[in-house]
Amino acid sequence: QVQLVESGGGLVQPGGSLTLSCAASGFTFSTYVMSWYRQAPGKARELVATIRSAGGVANYAASVKGRFTISRDNAKNTMYLQMNNLKPEDTAVYCCKVDALGYWGQGTQVTVSS
Repeated sequence: QVQLVESGGGLVQPGGSLTLSCAASGFTFSTYVMSWYRQAPGKARELVATIRSAGGVANYAASVKGRFTISRDNAKNTMYLQMNNLKPEDTAVYCCKVDALGYWGQGTQVTVSS
């Protein structure tokens, strides 16, 4: 069955960096568009970034553009989110999703605080 497992979250100070990973299994990872979403307490879920199946084209939310980089390694069935210059407003649970199949990972908590 389809499984998406996120990792790499944690507590980081403002201005710091984290890299999230999403390990995928149960489907042909290399043929699907993948996305990162986040949800902060009391707020609606937000699309953070999307990457095409071959990895060459990515789109970002305005709030993270220039600070976050989405990438994927199709040989490892893994997607990444490199997050730099983190801000307190980036605090959220981050989840990966294979959009066309509608499957979500369980999420990883990112907390940006001094």
